[in-house]
Amino acid sequence: MSSLEYRRHTLAHLLAAAVTTLYPNALPTIGPAIDTGFYYDFDFLENTLKEEDLEKLERKMRELLVGWSVFTHQVTSPEVARDYFKTNPYKLELIDEIEKSGEVITLYTCGGFTDLCRGGHAEHPAEEITADSFTLERIAGAYWRGNEKNTMLTRVYGVAFDSNKELERYKGQKEEAEKRDHRKLGKELDLFTFSELVGGGLPLFTPKGTILRDEIDAYSQTLRTARGFSKVWIPHITKTNLYKTSGHWEKFGHELFLVKSQETQDDFVLKPMNCPHHAQIYVSRPRSYRDLPIRYLETTAVYRDEKTGELSGLSRVRAITQDDSHIFCRFDQIEQEYASIMEMVTEFYATMGMQFRARLSFHDSANLGKYLGEESQWKEAEEKLESISKRGNFDYFIARGEAAFYGPKIDFMATDALGREHQLATAQLDFVQPARFELEYTDSDGIKKTPIMIHLAIAGSLERFLSIYIEHTAGVFPLWLSPVQARILPIAETHHVFAQRAFEELKTAGIRIELDDSNETLGKKIRAAKQEKIPYLLVMGDSEVHAQTATLEGRTNKIGTFPIAQIILQLKEEIAARK
Repeated sequence: MSSLEYRRHTLAHLLAAAVTTLYPNALPTIGPAIDTGFYYDFDFLENTLKEEDLEKLERKMRELLVGWSVFTHQVTSPEVARDYFKTNPYKLELIDEIEKSGEVITLYTCGGFTDLCRGGHAEHPAEEITADSFTLERIAGAYWRGNEKNTMLTRVYGVAFDSNKELERYKGQKEEAEKRDHRKLGKELDLFTFSELVGGGLPLFTPKGTILRDEIDAYSQTLRTARGFSKVWIPHITKTNLYKTSGHWEKFGHELFLVKSQETQDDFVLKPMNCPHHAQIYVSRPRSYRDLPIRYLETTAVYRDEKTGELSGLSRVRAITQDDSHIFCRFDQIEQEYASIMEMVTEFYATMGMQFRARLSFHDSANLGKYLGEESQWKEAEEKLESISKRGNFDYFIARGEAAFYGPKIDFMATDALGREHQLATAQLDFVQPARFELEYTDSDGIKKTPIMIHLAIAGSLERFLSIYIEHTAGVFPLWLSPVQARILPIAETHHVFAQRAFEELKTAGIRIELDDSNETLGKKIRAAKQEKIPYLLVMGDSEVHAQTATLEGRTNKIGTFPIAQIILQLKEEIAARK
C-alpha cells in the first residue's frame, strides 16, 4: 500500500468509529481503501442512514480524528477475537475464515476504537491526515460479501486525497463528469434506451445511436480488413461442451445464460465469447504453415449474466457487442502480428482523440490455480510481449494477476478528457486454447504443430466504449460520427423550396442531413440544433436564396456563405479525413 492508501484505509476505520459512536447498535462489517477514497459497509439494524446524515457523520469523524494519535495492534487467538466481536455475526464469519486459512488474526486499535483488520494504516492519523482532505460522498446498498442471497447492508462512501486542493479538484472533475454522464446525454441526444419489458442490461439503440455504433464498428472493420482480416459469422447459441473444452465453463460457468431446447437433450448457452467458435472454423479443414497467419474478424453480441446491482447504463450490460478478432499464427509470426495490432490501436485511438498506454497483464505465479497451461508457456509468452513493447517504444507497465486464464495480454489503457483511465482495446496471447481444441498446421518439415492464437478487440465492447466516448466528448461528436451531420434552417416559408432542394442535394451526396421547416423563429431553431450538438447549420434567407448559397455555421462560430456544392465538398472532405 502507498501512504495515501494507508490514510484512506485509516479513514474507513475512522468512519466506523463515528458510526458506532452515533449509532451504537450498528454493526460494522468490512471497510477497504479504494481508488478515490474508502468505504465501509454497515448493518444499521433498526436504524436507517440517509444522505442528509452524512454531514453529521463527517463532523463526528473530524472530532474523533483529533484524538487518534497512534495505531496499535495485537495478534490474538480466534477465541479472544470471537469474544470481542460476539455480538457481530459479520465479524464472526470473517474470524472463522481467517482461522481456516491459517492466517494470523490481528486487532487494530486507535482512539479507543478496535477493529478486525490485516493492517495498512497511517501510524499517527491525527498528524498524517488533514481534516479538510476527506469528505463523505454518498450512500449505497451492498449485499454482504457481494452475494444477493445475503443481507443488504448500507455502504458509506468517502473520498480522500493528499490535500484539500486535490480534493477540490476531484469534486470539480466529478461535477463535470455528472454533466457528461452518458446515461444523461444518451437520453438528451436520443441515442439509446432501456425497457423493463426487455430487461436490465439489455440496451436498445435508437436510429441515431445505431448510426454512432455502426460508424465506429465500420472504422474498426476498415482497419482490420486493410491488414488481412477476413469476416466470419457464428450463431448466438452453442452446446455447453464447446466451453467445457475451451475451459470457459470451469472458470465462468456461473456467468452464462442457459438455453433449453424443446427438440434435443443437448444443453445450450448463449455465447459469452467468440474465440471457441472461431477455433472451430480454423479446425474445419487442414492447414499448412503457408496458410498462416489466418485472421478472422467479426462484430457480434455475446451475453453474460451480470449481477443486477452491477448493471450501469452502457458501461455494464448483459448484451455485449464486441469488435472481435482472432489470429492463428506460427510462433515466429507473433512479433509481426503484434506490430500490426499496435499500429491499428494507435491509429484508432488517435482518431478518437484519446491517448493510451499499454498494460502488460501477466499471470500471478503465486496463484497458479487461476490459470490454464504450463508455467513455462506463461513465462515464454510474457517475455515475448514485453520484448515487443520495448521494441515498439510503447509506454507500458506490468500488472501481475491481470492476465486472462488462458494467456497474458496487452491491454490498452485509454485516458479520457477528464483524465480517467479505462481499459478498452486488448490483444491476448493464447497458448492454451489451440492445444485444448487440438488445432494444428503442417509445418515445412511435415510435422504437425499447434498454432498460436491471438485474441484482439480494438474498441472492445461497443456499449462500454460508447459509454466512455460519449463522456469523453460530452456528446460533441466529430462530423464523421455525428448521427446528424448538418441541419438546414430556412428563415421563413418563402425559403422552403430552395431549402428542400438543398436538402435533397446533400442527402444524395451522402451527408446525414435534416431540414427544420417548422414555424419557429430562427433563434429557436439555432438553439435547438446547438442543444442537439449538430456540427453544422445551413441558414437560408432572402440573400442566400437569391445567390443560391447558404450561410454555414459551426457549433461555436459562423464560418461563411458558400454555394451548396462547395459546402458538400467541404463536409465530404472532413468526413473522409475523420477529423
